[in-house]
Amino acid sequence: LAGAVGLLVPATARVAAAGLGLLMLAMFPANVSAARRKLTLAGRPVTPLAQRTALQIVFVATAAAISFGP
Repeated sequence: LAGAVGLLVPATARVAAAGLGLLMLAMFPANVSAARRKLTLAGRPVTPLAQRTALQIVFVATAAAISFGP
């Protein structure tokens, strides 16, 4: 939640985006494990690995663009 709030404050947006990008990269192996083990979340299957990977690339690229952008 602090990272999301940090994105809304112009003075901290770049640092918050970098932190959230690193968090997403650190959590990705757990997401891959959950998808491979076909775990469920509240009775529903987790997002398939291909979709999860594509979304993760988009999210991390967006965080990087905010962090390192102009």
